[in-house]
Amino acid sequence: MSHSQNRVKKVIKTIENVNSPAEFFKLLAPKTSAQLEKMDFSSFATGYSANAQKERLEFLNKQGIDLDKLNSTENFENPEILKGNIENYIGMARIPIGLAGPILINGTNANGDVFVPLATTEGALVASYNRGMKACRLSGGISAVCTAESVQRSPFFKFENMATMGLLVQWIHEHITDFKNIVAENSNHAKLNEMSTNVEGNSVILTFDFFTGDASGQNMVTICTDHICKYILENFQVKPIEWYIESNYSGDKKATSLSFSSSRGKKVTSEVTLPKEVVEKVLKSDPKAIAKYWQASTLAVVQSGAIGAQGHVANGLAALFIACGQDVACVSESSVGITRMEVNKNGDLYVALTLPSLIVGTIGGGTTLSTQNECLKMMDCVGVGKAKKFAEICCAVALAGEISIASAMAAGHFTRAHQSLGRKK
Repeated sequence: MSHSQNRVKKVIKTIENVNSPAEFFKLLAPKTSAQLEKMDFSSFATGYSANAQKERLEFLNKQGIDLDKLNSTENFENPEILKGNIENYIGMARIPIGLAGPILINGTNANGDVFVPLATTEGALVASYNRGMKACRLSGGISAVCTAESVQRSPFFKFENMATMGLLVQWIHEHITDFKNIVAENSNHAKLNEMSTNVEGNSVILTFDFFTGDASGQNMVTICTDHICKYILENFQVKPIEWYIESNYSGDKKATSLSFSSSRGKKVTSEVTLPKEVVEKVLKSDPKAIAKYWQASTLAVVQSGAIGAQGHVANGLAALFIACGQDVACVSESSVGITRMEVNKNGDLYVALTLPSLIVGTIGGGTTLSTQNECLKMMDCVGVGKAKKFAEICCAVALAGEISIASAMAAGHFTRAHQSLGRKK
C-alpha cells in the first residue's frame, strides 16, 4: 500500500470513529449565534502590574486552573529529578509565560474553550495571539482535525556494489513482519506502520514509519530502528561497508519538502470563517484587505524559496512548546505548513491552516517537569490519550496568530503594535 493510500485510510478511520457523518460534521461545526450567547465572555485583567497578575491567577483559579508551581520561586530541592532532561544542571533560564484565550476549538479531540500559556520574551506576541483568538471565538470557534500520526527514522546502508544493495532491498521487504515483531518486543507504545526505500547507486536509505502514541517519539523510534538495524546486520548475508542509524533524510529538526508533502508527527488541519463585522470590530480591518495582503504575502514567500507558505507559525509554536515541555528544536519542522485566506461568497473571511509535521507529545521528555506539566494541565493535555488534542490546540493557536498578523499588516498596524508593546521604555 502506498503512502498516499495509507494517509487516506487514516483519515477515513478518524471519521469512522465518530458514530455517523452527521455527528462528525456537528463536532466540527462552528458554534451558532445562540450557542455563543450562552457562553461566558468575562475576561481577565491585561495590565502589567503585580495586582493585574494576581487578578489573572484568581481568574484562572475560578476556572479550576491552579498554577502553584509556575508561580513558585523555589529551586529544585533534588536536581536528580532532571535526569533525562538536562546534563550538568546549574539553574533555570526563566522565560515569562503569558496567558492567552480562551480559544474556542471545535475539534475531533480538542473541543470547547481553552486557556493557552505562551512562553516568550517577545513583546506583542501574546497580545497578538490573544486578539486572533478573540476574533475566532466570536466567529464560532476554530474547527480542527488530526488526520495522521507517524514519526520516521531513516538509517543508511552502503555496500560494495549496486547488486548487493539490490539484494538487501529485496531481503528487507521479505522481513517486514520480523521488523514489526522486533518493535513490539522493544516498545510498549511504538508500532511499525510501513517502510520505504530510497536507492542511490550502491547505497540505500531505509525509512521506517512508526506510530508513537502520545509521545513525541524521536527517542522511541531511534531505539526501535537500532534494534531493526542490528537484526539486519546479524541476518543479512553481506555486511555493509558502512551504516548509520540516521541518514539525515527523515526530516528530524529541519524543514524539508518531505515533511511538507507527507507528514511527520501529527498532521493537523484547521479552519475558521470570520464574519465581516467581527473582522471590522476586533481586527480593525476588512476581509478583502486581509485576503489581498495574504495573496501578496504568499506570492512573496514562494519567491523566497520557503518550504510551505505561512506567516509566523513558529512564533506561537515556540512559545507553546517552551511552556509545555516540548522539544523546542522541533519547531523547525513543526512550523512547516500552509495558510490560506480568502473572501467567501458572503463577504466573510475564510482562513485555513494545515501543519503536516507537528512533533508534539503529552508523555515523556519535558512534559513531566513541574511547571511544564502544570501548563499542559491548564489545557487538559497531560498523559495518555491527549497528544492529538494538544496537536489540534497547537494548530488552532497558530491559526489565530496568522489571522492577527495578517490583519495588522493589512491595516498598517504592525509597526505601531510593536512600538507600543515590544520595546522597553
